[in-house]
Amino acid sequence: MDNVRQLIHCEAAYHMGLTGKGVGVAVLDTGMNLHRDLEHRLAAFTDMVRGKRQPYDDNGHGTHIAGIIGGTGVSSGGRYQGIAPGCHLIMIKVLDHRGNGFASDVLAGLKWIRDNRFRYGIRIVNISVGSFSRKKMPENTALVKGVNAAWDDGLVVCVAAGNMGPGKNTITTPGISRKVITVGCSDDYKEVNVMGTTLVDYSGRGPTCACICKPEIIAPGAGIISCSNEDGKYQAKSGTSMSTPIVSGAIALLLERYPDMTNKDVKLRLRERAVDLGLPMNQQGWGRLDVGELLR
Repeated sequence: MDNVRQLIHCEAAYHMGLTGKGVGVAVLDTGMNLHRDLEHRLAAFTDMVRGKRQPYDDNGHGTHIAGIIGGTGVSSGGRYQGIAPGCHLIMIKVLDHRGNGFASDVLAGLKWIRDNRFRYGIRIVNISVGSFSRKKMPENTALVKGVNAAWDDGLVVCVAAGNMGPGKNTITTPGISRKVITVGCSDDYKEVNVMGTTLVDYSGRGPTCACICKPEIIAPGAGIISCSNEDGKYQAKSGTSMSTPIVSGAIALLLERYPDMTNKDVKLRLRERAVDLGLPMNQQGWGRLDVGELLR
């Protein structure tokens, strides 16, 4: 990921010898192709959309997310290495080839993660997807209940803030949950193209309809380079979908160093070590992720 490590001071982790080894990160997305950078990273794959047994990604979004979290960077000589290249990935396909899906598949995926968390050593759940309605969505929706249940089981749940900003109350569901770690974009002042649409100042902003300040933290999301669906190659994607796995990867490093941390401990640590950019709370939350500060 070009310049992302420098932006979040990730070098500190590698000087400490941390790679996320032993930490399982479950990803709810479009699936995962076995890109060369992701060889030996995939511990399990399950398909809630078509019921296939072999890993695949008919969209490319999930493979890109997986590469940000745990890609080895071998195809680029280490240049586009993921944040936690030693972690293992558990991919749950809940979105189709267009990147669309049903809440029922996401809920089934969350249930599968909860049922298999000990088997695969799952500590973190990455959800770079969300739904948005102009109507105020309450916290008692099925998706929010689903991520809350995963959090209550002790999992660290990181959810994208969505790309519906910059207005108030534009956090997508299930990011409106007051329990999970909702991730916004720290560099959304840069103009980007997301699925054919030019966006700027797009990162979802709180408060939620329950007056909860969101997001919790922000990380880079503009032009993030990671694995493409074509083996050995890369592509750039933008949005809070890319910011979220940067945080998930950083937490994998943190849990390797401090394996006894609870999800509440992780959330408090993020709050204490974030870099205040002086932006409104409902834009930056606690501030920007700094991995060096997070791990020290």
